[in-house]
Amino acid sequence: MFTLGLLLLSNVGFPLSPAVLVAQPILSDTVVITEWEVPWERSRPRDPIVDDDGNVWFVGQRGNYIAVLYPSTGEFRRYEIPEGALPHNIIVGPGGYLWYAGNGDAHIGRLDPKTGEVERFDMPDPAARDPHTLQFAPDGTLWFTVQGGNMIGHMDPETGKVDLVKSPIEGSRPYGIVVDGDSRPWIVLFGSNHIATVDPKSMELKLYPLPWEDARPRRLHLTPDGRVWYVDYARGTLGQLD
Repeated sequence: MFTLGLLLLSNVGFPLSPAVLVAQPILSDTVVITEWEVPWERSRPRDPIVDDDGNVWFVGQRGNYIAVLYPSTGEFRRYEIPEGALPHNIIVGPGGYLWYAGNGDAHIGRLDPKTGEVERFDMPDPAARDPHTLQFAPDGTLWFTVQGGNMIGHMDPETGKVDLVKSPIEGSRPYGIVVDGDSRPWIVLFGSNHIATVDPKSMELKLYPLPWEDARPRRLHLTPDGRVWYVDYARGTLGQLD
């Protein structure tokens, strides 16, 4: 997590081709921040994640691609994905496969970085139009949010089966998601003042209302003691659910 915080992915005008770019260190009193310029103009690079080899993967939401940066050389490599996918989030899964949320085309995709092949898993309900953020659970299954569709999803990567749970709060916008050691997801409902969880066995959804009506939690994190920490986007605070 700290490594990601030191990698700033900017987006300026470069031709649509892989390139090796010279890293520019920025000095401060305590750290050195190095920037690599993404070589695809106005492609909205976002959501970087680091694999076991230290390579940085990210998606180009507007550019409709998955890409990797090799920090040791500054080289970028780009992988094309289905047109209109508009990827929002990417994670590294078992076997080194890359999984992304097809935010613009109602699917979850899996990229094999060795072959460049993408396998597509469509949503079983057309109302689940915009998969948003993905997280793997310790049991090997995949949990995800569907912001505009107002749902939380669960997928078995082995079979491709997807189960969807609709939020009982209209327009609650399920957004950030984390998964605990018991493979239970925790979700913030950005359009409301609630944190939610889903029982992985019964798929029953439970709500935890925050004590402020105007609270709007957006992202969250789990600490080893089992507490859920969240940022309140509207009120400018950090919160903790025990």
